[in-house]
Amino acid sequence: MMKMVSEIKRLSGGRCLIELEDGSSFPLYTRELAVYGIEEENELPENVYGQLMQEILPKRARLKAMHLLEKMDRTEYQLRSRLISLSYPECIVEDAVSYVKQYHYVDDLRYAVSYMEFRKDKKSMRQVLQELRLKGVSSEILEEARQQVELPDEEHQIRSWIEKKHYVPETAGKKDTDRMYRFLVGKGYSISAITHVLRTEIL
Repeated sequence: MMKMVSEIKRLSGGRCLIELEDGSSFPLYTRELAVYGIEEENELPENVYGQLMQEILPKRARLKAMHLLEKMDRTEYQLRSRLISLSYPECIVEDAVSYVKQYHYVDDLRYAVSYMEFRKDKKSMRQVLQELRLKGVSSEILEEARQQVELPDEEHQIRSWIEKKHYVPETAGKKDTDRMYRFLVGKGYSISAITHVLRTEIL
């Protein structure tokens, strides 16, 4: 079945977006338009469309995914989002993500464990977990990762922040204490841990 090209939009990096009348779209390099005979308001032969969707674009997206992961480690969500931003169709994106997953080039559990280990001594675990959620890591994987990481000493971290902020519990007024509480809560520490440390410091 022939597909009609409704519009060709210019993208960055010498690429363009081919929009079809059925609402679907896919990216190609501008120089490839002539190679595949693609023009606005012209039909796109089924064999050309099949070659693009089954050979050209899947291979290109897989290579792009590997290149992105070589530059920096990413979660599955981050990788998928980046490929979508490059205008690849959903089916092509899923193929590329599945491809790199099978070789563990992208591995959310490995990413989460590494992320926790690197930051656990500088941030509260609650804050670290929230950052990982924003990166698209599932609750199940986060729980599994936590089992592999030695939890940080939150009270030690709180004492370090108190020292950095030059907060002296013995002489601090209510306004200073409230400000310190809000700061520590914002860092993800529990009220019970904060209260215990401040009371211990006073004693």
